[in-house]
Amino acid sequence: MSNTRAGVELLRIGELSRRVDVPVASLRAWEARYGLLSPDRTKGGFRLYGPDDVARVLTMKAHLERGLSASEAARLALSVTHEGATPLLADAAAELDAALARFDEAAAQTVFDRLFGSLSVEAVLREVVVPYLHEVGERWQRGEVTVAQEHFASNVVRGRLMALARGWGRGSGPLAVLACPEDEQHDLPLLLFGLLVRTYGWRIGYLGADTPLPSLVQAVRELHPAAVVVAGTAAGSLDGQSAGLQEVALHAPLYLAGASASEDLARQAHGAYLDGDMFGAARLLAQAHG
Repeated sequence: MSNTRAGVELLRIGELSRRVDVPVASLRAWEARYGLLSPDRTKGGFRLYGPDDVARVLTMKAHLERGLSASEAARLALSVTHEGATPLLADAAAELDAALARFDEAAAQTVFDRLFGSLSVEAVLREVVVPYLHEVGERWQRGEVTVAQEHFASNVVRGRLMALARGWGRGSGPLAVLACPEDEQHDLPLLLFGLLVRTYGWRIGYLGADTPLPSLVQAVRELHPAAVVVAGTAAGSLDGQSAGLQEVALHAPLYLAGASASEDLARQAHGAYLDGDMFGAARLLAQAHG
């Protein structure tokens, strides 16, 4: 359950727990021991948590994953966001936008270095990268950015994401094979999704853009993944492909996502449809096969 205050989303602790993938008991302990969270209270006494709390928890979680003690992770999370996480992220997003608009890759990489050095991958993607890409796409459609600017920005972001993806096929977790439909060239959403699934300990077999179904079937036969995700941005690009998708589903659990898919097509293909935002879809996939 969530509420709002002056347009800012406020979360009950159960929803906060789901949003950041941290148990409620841990959140309560971090609030009591380290003062990590600063909730508002309703008239009924319920605690409500805002964006700053979300960012601090994700920052602490990232430091814990790097091997820091809980007390040190909390200290760093509080020091990074002592003036408020929302302005911090907003400033970074504005700097990134300005750097890419003027074709300044070095400045954009500096912003990325700062963000990934203090926040978790999920936090940076959720709060900065995904909103930025959506905004650039909308501005391009309105004619407010040039084709050159849009291509430059997408390529810089893609390069940074591919650097994060390096080695994501290693490890002992379950394997997810990710592919775009044939003729689909826009694989940034799939790349983002793969990075999110990786945060749950999964390994990624990334086939990427323009993957013919026969090639996907062959790869799935050889790799024996725990799940296969086919996602595209072009509506209708999977129409008429149910037979080929059924063959994929014979060898591994199949998920369809993006504008190219639908619940009806997923049923025809003997798979499942990943609806909603990519963050929830990644969590759903990980939990279904965890």
